[in-house]
Amino acid sequence: MKKLKKRIVLFGILGSLIAAFVLFSFIEVMQVISVIAIPLIIVIIPIYGYSKGLKVYEVFTEGAKEGFQVALRIIPFLVAIFLAISAFRSSGAMDILSWILSPVTSRIGMPGEVVPMALMRPLSGSGALGIMSELIKTHGADSYIGRLVSIMMGSTETTFYILAVYFGSISVKETRHALPAALTADLAGIIAAVVICQIVFG
Repeated sequence: MKKLKKRIVLFGILGSLIAAFVLFSFIEVMQVISVIAIPLIIVIIPIYGYSKGLKVYEVFTEGAKEGFQVALRIIPFLVAIFLAISAFRSSGAMDILSWILSPVTSRIGMPGEVVPMALMRPLSGSGALGIMSELIKTHGADSYIGRLVSIMMGSTETTFYILAVYFGSISVKETRHALPAALTADLAGIIAAVVICQIVFG
């Protein structure tokens, strides 16, 4: 009986979603979801915790206290990574590397203007966002370059920053395969962004 009820609820949810997609356009549905997603999560998590007998407020304050201690521990690692990123950009090394790589990347469908974004993204999210904003302002949001950098931004991660924060917070010095694996994932995201952009918008 319980399984039957679960199936009925599941089919009801699926039916509602299908009906929503039929009645409204995909963009309208996604806009509604993007508006209600975060408030729903904020409401559902405390309610779920309370239903399980947890003291939600006490657990929240305890987590916030631990978060403050973690923030203090990772400050030296953040200072080091930001200093390295600043030196890399200010020295002109990124411009030189972009100039060297642009003839190769242009052959696979990545314009030379996008190369600094691909190089900056694993290092700094704010730096990559700045480059992306500048490219979109120059070339337009609906241009090939604008769409490519937007997809690239969503399919890659700030690898060095993340590794510095997470490993620094737990005092791990030997990262072993984490860095090569993360950079490989970033490369896969960049290549996928180029391929998808060429297929969909090329």
